Parts: sequence; structure tokens; C-alpha cells
Amino acid sequence: MNWNFFKPKKKEVKKGPVQEWVDAIVFAVVAATLIRWAFMEAFTIPTPSMENSLLVGDYLFVSKINYGPRTPKTPIQFPLTHGKIWLTNIPSYTDAIQLPQYRFPGFGEVERNDVVVFNYPPEFEHPTDLKTHYIKRCIAIAGDTIEVRDSQVFINGKEGENPENMQFAYYLKSSNVINDRVFKRNGVWDYNRVNNNEYYQMHARPEDAKKFESLDFIEEVIPHKEPEGFVNPRIFPNASRFPWNADFFGPLVIPAEGMTIDLTEDNIAMYGSTIRNYEGLDNVELKETELYIDGKKPATYTFQQNYYFMMGDNRHNSEDSRFWGFVPGDHVVGEASFIWLSIDPNGGFTDKIRWSRLFSGID
Repeated sequence: MNWNFFKPKKKEVKKGPVQEWVDAIVFAVVAATLIRWAFMEAFTIPTPSMENSLLVGDYLFVSKINYGPRTPKTPIQFPLTHGKIWLTNIPSYTDAIQLPQYRFPGFGEVERNDVVVFNYPPEFEHPTDLKTHYIKRCIAIAGDTIEVRDSQVFINGKEGENPENMQFAYYLKSSNVINDRVFKRNGVWDYNRVNNNEYYQMHARPEDAKKFESLDFIEEVIPHKEPEGFVNPRIFPNASRFPWNADFFGPLVIPAEGMTIDLTEDNIAMYGSTIRNYEGLDNVELKETELYIDGKKPATYTFQQNYYFMMGDNRHNSEDSRFWGFVPGDHVVGEASFIWLSIDPNGGFTDKIRWSRLFSGID
């Protein structure tokens, strides 16, 4: 006999419209959070450091699965935020709980010339996963030796591959006011007047800069470079020992996981801040020529993770690894995939959207 026949049927409880909306919102937030964490996240380009490859106002998707998504380091935070609650300066997280961070397997590793989104390393006021997002091109990977000679990058002694839309700084001497349309018509988006309005400074591809030489109202086009021997005090790692600048830099070996260095005075000046700040050590004291770990002065050090050297394609208008150092592997977020929208912040009603850039790939 089927005794279930005699059991009273449970009465179905219908959800009200408010409950249905709440369930739908919770589901959407959870789904969006998982997609954003593991697969794809949207970003925008706020600065011209990657022009002419990426323009201010480009909106792009960044793949997390190419290099593998990271487990959250800061688990207690408001959903779908990064650092602060939208439109406020209120922190969206608490760092009371910090978890070890791991990376799931991805489709590959960071390669030279990848356009990479990462957490800005020297922003120490936030946990690693909530530092500001930067986007640059990976110029050198772990184990490489990088050098810049007269603005040309060399990797392991050979000329590096130059991005197609790489830009440099130029000065234009002109007694006339140059219309914005002239710059845009010649492929220049990043420009301003300098030196009491006597010059324009622009960042342009060499072939675009050459176009200005033929304009009758341009008196002179002057390339701007920091000369060999000029010491830029802002350049990584230590201007007092390494007389480098943005156009004459290195040679510098990029640290690799398992790479062991002798802790000589030069190596401490070159790698000491990296060991102290990014290797996950609890007790590191760094002096000018001395490094102490747990109160002891080791003779050698073996790196615990891979590092990368990032540069902007707009070479003279980019705060990058030349200025603040290596990008640790645990700071890498993902690889830029494609542009899904591009809005010109200076465009008018009819040309606000850059239609030609929609759904274009990123090289």
C-alpha cells in the first residue's frame, strides 16, 4: 500500500513580487561576481599612457582565464566594488581578514608584448587584490635582461619588438594657435601648449610626427629624449648607483622564481626593495647597502615568485616599471582582450563615439 497517498499535500507558498525581485537581484549579483572574478571583467582607460594603442575613453574586457583567476585575498567587501563604494570615498572592504592568495591554472603565462592589467605594486595602503588597476604592455618576463638604448628596448641583447602604435614626445614650434582638428587629423590625441605657449608638446607615432614637418605654420618639430648620461632621480631602482633615465635604462635582470642572487651592495640597491615589499616576508630591514631578514644578514637570496617589466606604448607619457619597478606575479589580474566601446571625452554630439574602435582586438 502506498502510504504517501494518505499524506496531506503541502500547500505551495507563492512568492510576492518583492521577494521575486530580491531573489532575482541576489542571483544577478552572485552570477556577476563569479563572472567578474573567474572569467572576464570590464575596465576603462583613464590616462594616455597606452596611446595610440589604447585611447582615453576606451572600454575593454579583460580575460581572467588567460593567466588563471586569483583566489580573493580580501574576502569581506561590498559586491562588485573595488576599494571604495561607488561615487564615495568610503572603503568597500575590511582587511580584518586576509587570506593566502593562490592562482588557478590558466590557458597560459604572461608573455612578452601582452597587454596586461595588474594591481599597481607600490600602492601599499591597500591589500594586493584591491590596489588600483593599471594597464601596460609586458616588455620583459622573468629571467629576461632589459635595456633601453636611445628609446629602443633591447631584450637579452636583441632589439625588442616595438608596438605598432608606439609613441614618443615631440615639441612643435609655432607662432600660430593649432586647431584641435589638425592634431586629430594627423593621428595625435595627446598634446598641450608649453613654455608660455611658444611650443606645443605632443606624443605621437614617428610617422605621424613627420606629417607636421610639411605644414607651413610649423617652424620646427623637435624630438624630446633624455640624453645618455642624464640621471633621472625618479628612475628605478636607485639613481645614486645606477645613472639611468627613461631613454637610457639598464641593463637589468628581471627576477624569476627560484633565481638566486648574491646580496652584494649593488644587488641590494637593485633588488632590496622588491625583496622587502613583494616577497611575503614578515621581518625585512633594508638599509642602503645592507639587507636583514629576521634579524640576520644573508649572503644570498632566492626569489619566491616571477616578476615582469611593464611599459606604456606612449613611452614618454607613462608611469611604468622604469619608475617604480617590477610587477610581481601575484599582482597580475588578466590580459586585455578587446574594446567593446570607445568614447571620445573631447568629442561633440556627432563624434562622441569612436565607431571604428568598437569590438576591435588589442595587439
